[in-house]
Amino acid sequence: MRNRSLSFALTGALSLTALTAVTAPSAQAAGDTVITGVTVNGGKEIALGPTAPKTFPVQVTAQDNSGIESMNLHVSLPSYLYLASDQGLTCTATSATTTRCSGTWTIDTSSFYGNGPADDPWYVHAYVSANDGDYVSTDRAATFSVRRQAKLTANASPEPVAKDATLTVTGKLTRADWKTHKYAGYSGRSVKLQFRRADTSTYTTVKSVTSGTGGALKTTVKAKYDGYWRWSYGGNTTTSTAKATGDHVDVR
Repeated sequence: MRNRSLSFALTGALSLTALTAVTAPSAQAAGDTVITGVTVNGGKEIALGPTAPKTFPVQVTAQDNSGIESMNLHVSLPSYLYLASDQGLTCTATSATTTRCSGTWTIDTSSFYGNGPADDPWYVHAYVSANDGDYVSTDRAATFSVRRQAKLTANASPEPVAKDATLTVTGKLTRADWKTHKYAGYSGRSVKLQFRRADTSTYTTVKSVTSGTGGALKTTVKAKYDGYWRWSYGGNTTTSTAKATGDHVDVR
């Protein structure tokens, strides 16, 4: 883990405790209490812009033959942050032995000092106690990523265009910079050019282009059919996926 300064602005009732180190063992248990499932943000990626807060849910399911008495959940970026749920947890017993608890966490990137939170894994911590005194405690109940949000634009010209004439498609790939709190060009990335005919609902990849200086995108194609042109980026470990709004071109 690299040393770096990091600050979070938190909304609602979210609590914040800075950690100098994560010293607890990764897991401790007594008896037959087990965590059977963890879901972060419904299984979808967590993409954060340069300033806007993002709220995401975490759901943990656990079971014990005596039933679950209570659960305590946190998320963390190890060595820096240890965050409790915004409004506490909502827990529901789904059977005599199984309980599911859910909470929400809000992160506001307006007070980030850099892009470090996208470089390292985040973790769900869980402490589960059963009615018979059994328990399980782990700081690695699940691992997830917080990614820098990417954006794409697209413009196809000329409009309208003659059939079989050359169409130029341009655009720009940017991503959130949590140090400057703005979107910045993202160069050197493979971005797909996609087309959807006006009478269909599915985009098809036509070619791939590498983003240039400042995230600039440009290529040419032959105009065949009326339809929509867009750019699509698949994302990576630090940066989210992105799709531009399709630009309609009338072919005459």
